[in-house]
Amino acid sequence: MNPSSDLVNKLWRLCALLRKDGVTYQQYVTELTYLLFLKMLAEKGMEAGRIPDGLRWADLVSAEGLPQLALYRKVLASLGDPLKPLDRIVQAIFANSATFIREPVNLEKLVSAIDELHWFSDERDSFGDLYEGLLQKNAEETKRGAGQYFTPRVLVTVLVRLMKPQPGEVIQDPAAGTGGFLIAADAAMKAETDEYTMLPTARQTFQIKRALQGVENVEGVYRLLLMNLFLHGIESEHITLADTLGPEGADIAKTWPADLILTNPPFGPAGGRPSRDDLTVTSTVSSYQLPFVEHCIRSLKPGGRAAVVVPDNVLFEDGRGRELRRMLMDRCDLHTILRLPTGIFYAQGVKTNVIFFRKGTETSGNTKAVWVYDLRANMQSFGKTAPLTEAHFADFDVAYGDDPNGGGTRFDQGGAGRFRRFTREEIAARGDNLDITWLRDTSEDPEDSFTEPEEFIAAIRAHLTNALAEIEALADELEDGAGVVVQEAAE
Repeated sequence: MNPSSDLVNKLWRLCALLRKDGVTYQQYVTELTYLLFLKMLAEKGMEAGRIPDGLRWADLVSAEGLPQLALYRKVLASLGDPLKPLDRIVQAIFANSATFIREPVNLEKLVSAIDELHWFSDERDSFGDLYEGLLQKNAEETKRGAGQYFTPRVLVTVLVRLMKPQPGEVIQDPAAGTGGFLIAADAAMKAETDEYTMLPTARQTFQIKRALQGVENVEGVYRLLLMNLFLHGIESEHITLADTLGPEGADIAKTWPADLILTNPPFGPAGGRPSRDDLTVTSTVSSYQLPFVEHCIRSLKPGGRAAVVVPDNVLFEDGRGRELRRMLMDRCDLHTILRLPTGIFYAQGVKTNVIFFRKGTETSGNTKAVWVYDLRANMQSFGKTAPLTEAHFADFDVAYGDDPNGGGTRFDQGGAGRFRRFTREEIAARGDNLDITWLRDTSEDPEDSFTEPEEFIAAIRAHLTNALAEIEALADELEDGAGVVVQEAAE
C-alpha cells in the first residue's frame, strides 16, 4: 500500500468538509496549492530568501484559531504582493491570492493534515500523485471551466509512450493547462536515465531548467501548473504565463523551436483573433483550434514531431480550415489521425482526434499518405462510471508501431478494420477533407445514457459552443471573401 494513502483519503474527506463551508473543488485545490507549497519549501529547507520570517510554515502551524486564519490571510497578501522583492516563482504561485476558508477550525484541520506530510522517498512521489488526483477530481466534479484544463491522463500516457520524448530535446506544450503532458514526458525521460543521473552535468542542467516549455494564459490555472510541476520535481525556466496566440507565442516559435510538441489546445470561440503577425493562414480566425495548430507547425524544428488533440471541425472545416490542412500536409508529414471515442473529456459532446505529424525539411509535398485509426465507431460510452483505460488503446499501439514518426511497418486493415491508409491524391479528391469514416457505427449516442441534469446541461453547452465556433468560422470566411471583393474592386 502507498505509505501516504491514509493521508490522501484524509485530504479527500477534508475536501468534502470544506465544501459544506461553501468551498468548491477548484477553490479547495487552490487552497491546497498555497499550503502544500509552503510545506514543501519548509521540508526541503528552501524558505530562506523566499519566505520572510514570520510568514513561514512553522509560524502557521504554531498558530491556532482566529490568529491562524489571520496569519494565513497575511501570508497570502504578502507573498503575492508584486511590489515586494520576493522570489519570482513565489510571487507567481501567490499572485492575487486570497482564501475562501471562513471557519478557523477548517483551516486548522487542513494545516494539521498537511503538516503530517514528509518530503522523503516514496511519500515525496505521493505528493505529486495526490495533487494530480485533486486536479482530476476538480475536473470531474466542476461542471464548468475546470475540465478544459485537464487532459485525461490515460490519453496523456498513451501519447507520450508513442512519441518517445528523448533527453536533450525541447518539449513544448503551448496550452499547458495543469501540466499533464510535460510531467509525463519528464517522467518517461527520467525512467530512461535514472532520474537524469546517467547524463553529464550540463545535460542534467538542461533537462531540469530548459528542456520543458509550457505556456498557460489563465492565471489561476498557471498557479496550479507551477505547483504541479514543482511537486513532480520540475523547475523549468520556460513555464510562462502568456497567450500563445499573442506576440509571446510568436517569440517562442522563433527563439525556442521544439523537437516535440504534445498538446490539447482549447476548443471553441476565442473571443478575438490572434494578435501575432506570423500566423499567415489563421490570422483572421476567431476560434482557438485552427491558430493553435498553425502555431505548432511553426514552432517545430525541421524534423520535429507533434501529437495534437483537435476537435472534428479541424478535419473538415472549409475556408481557412482547408487552407490550414493543406499547409499542414505540405510542410509536414501528417502520417496518422486517431479518431478518439466520445465521452472521454469532461466537456460532454466534444468529438476529438489526435493528429500526429513530423515537420519536413522542405516546404511542400511532405505528406504522401495519411493513416486513420477509428477508435470511435462501435465503441462503448465512456464517462465517470465507465472510464477509458490504456487497454482500450492496445490495438492502436500495435498498429501505430515503434517509430514515433509513423515510419514503422503498417497494414491497411480494409473496410472492416479500424486502420486505413489514404494517399495524398485520395485526400485531395475529397477537397482535403480529413474527416474520414468507413465503419458503420451501430453504437448508441453517449448522450442516450445520461441520467443527471448536469450531464444534459454540459452536453447542451458543448453543442452550443461547437455551433458558435462554426458560426464564427463562417463569419470569418465571409469576411475574408468580402475583403477580396473590395480589393478587386479597388484595383
